[in-house]
Amino acid sequence: MDITTPDAAFQAFNNLRVLIVGDVMLDSYIWGSVDRISPEAPVPIVRVKKKDFRLGGAANVALNVYALGATPILCSLIGDDDEGKKFAHCLEERGITQEGMVITKYRSTTVKTRVIASDQHVVRVDEEDDFIANLTEENLLLEKIKQILPTCQVVIFEDYDKGVLNQTIIEKTIQWANEMNIATVVDPKKRNFLAYKNVTLFKPNVKELREGLKVEVESDNQEQVSLAVTALKEKLGAQGVMVTLSEHGVYIDRNGSKIKLPAHIREIADVSGAGDTIVSIAALCVALKLSTHTIAALSNLGGGLVCQHVGVVPINKKELLHEFIEEKLFTQV
Repeated sequence: MDITTPDAAFQAFNNLRVLIVGDVMLDSYIWGSVDRISPEAPVPIVRVKKKDFRLGGAANVALNVYALGATPILCSLIGDDDEGKKFAHCLEERGITQEGMVITKYRSTTVKTRVIASDQHVVRVDEEDDFIANLTEENLLLEKIKQILPTCQVVIFEDYDKGVLNQTIIEKTIQWANEMNIATVVDPKKRNFLAYKNVTLFKPNVKELREGLKVEVESDNQEQVSLAVTALKEKLGAQGVMVTLSEHGVYIDRNGSKIKLPAHIREIADVSGAGDTIVSIAALCVALKLSTHTIAALSNLGGGLVCQHVGVVPINKKELLHEFIEEKLFTQV
């Protein structure tokens, strides 16, 4: 496909199907205000005004993919519990298919509860099981993946280290995808960091890069970043590696191009979910075989845009396209 303009690229997103394999969670939000400190302990008392539930983890990647116009197919585990039912209801409300989901009796649905008062993130409470998927869960997930994969143009591994992704699931999915010439993009965590061999694009942040390779890497030291990325690319046999550097932007090494882009200056309200947005954008760009510069530039731009909002929110496609055109970031090389 010969894509020569940003508009054409964004229109082409609509034709893509994306398999997202990884850890899903239910994001629970409690919104309120703080008027006083508790007499029982030096902590704020939050007067609750509103509660809501949102799709989180790999499901937030699905929301971003959907917001960009593509069709996401989630493949993951949820518990046979009330939270799992709420998660399924949220998928239904959003119009996202449940064909890849597996309900398991072996674990509970992951729930992250955020308390937000006066636009400030006060505390987060996590309820989760994070043990590795057992043989029954593994076989059910692989069956789903094998069935859905041939209908997709790209696979996203969204690893939140909650146990859905194990060595066998990772290796078999990559093998099948490579045999079908389907792109694979990874958002990793420490436990499986070096398991993702021969993928199309590997996208850690600098903390994950440091922990995964056990090397000293500072986000503002380009030489350290470049050397670590080169070593990681060789170790994994990856076609490309893109590292997010927080306020220092992104660095990408892919197809002979090594590019460092600065972060866009903007008012940051909340960094939650920015990585999900970045990997979603990068995966769609990789599926369309866009240039290395365009992959990095558009992902970098989108990650910054969602940080302007409190809470985890998907990207706004129109806003992203408008800024992408304004900033003249599209290139074909």
